[in-house]
Amino acid sequence: MSLEQSLDHVVLNFNKDSLLVLNICLAFIMFGVALKLKLENFTRLIKTPGPILVGLFAQFVLLPAFTCLLVIWLSPPAGVALGMVLVAACPGGNVSNFFSMRAQGNVELSVSITAISTVLCVFMTPFNLAFWSSFYPPAVAALQDVDLNLFHLILTITWVLLIPMFIGMLLSRKNPKLSDKIGPPIRKFSVVIFGLFIVVALAANIEHFLQHIHRVIFIVALHNGIALTTGYFMAGSVRLPLADRRSISIETGIQNSGLGLVLIFDFFEGLGGMAIVAAWWGVWHLVSGLLLSFYWSRKKLVCT
Repeated sequence: MSLEQSLDHVVLNFNKDSLLVLNICLAFIMFGVALKLKLENFTRLIKTPGPILVGLFAQFVLLPAFTCLLVIWLSPPAGVALGMVLVAACPGGNVSNFFSMRAQGNVELSVSITAISTVLCVFMTPFNLAFWSSFYPPAVAALQDVDLNLFHLILTITWVLLIPMFIGMLLSRKNPKLSDKIGPPIRKFSVVIFGLFIVVALAANIEHFLQHIHRVIFIVALHNGIALTTGYFMAGSVRLPLADRRSISIETGIQNSGLGLVLIFDFFEGLGGMAIVAAWWGVWHLVSGLLLSFYWSRKKLVCT
């Protein structure tokens, strides 16, 4: 068995109880984010659809398509390929709104794209995973060995993202003073808890992680770079303002890798290549997002 093949045969130390905790953490994060969402974040799609549709197109069409081309070019192990496609199929990560603010981007646009993509991902994530992975034969073969129940997949995404979002928005609408009061500490606490959980999970698998991480560092960095540039140049091609370009770039490049990990451990039994790609993406996109937002924070916006 080659070193590349062995990556997909890594058995990670992650049980059903851990998966339940991960699901709860992700749901709690989504609840905290939803406390600051308003109905206007969705109705804005009707009032000013252009920038939002550009962001969603970059997120759900261009990024998965370019990911497929990248997979075919690099010819990675099946698990790595599936991990790349799954990450690209996930909605934008919640921290993208913070990066957009730091980058002098259009924060309202960022929040709207995050909210709408989270709703759409219930169907778009399973579709993109199945569709784009079908172009890479090793990934097709790997999927045949997995009991991928699409209804269960949609149900999981609904439970960890959509329902907490609905509850958070409902509380925000019914009791805005309470949501404004508890929102900031909940968001900070949930991110810290999620981060600690990932650290503990990585510590339990540190031997596997250190042994194989060097095989995905370049791939994840390249993949993330393509995601960031795809959003930026797509927005630029339709002559959106610079602030919109920055936000769409960040929305496309900051993915909800936490959702990816939930799906990997729930449906793919922690397939080594997939899990390591998603885990490292979750680390790397924070680094790239911080660096890019810091760079843009020092560059004045110029009317275009």
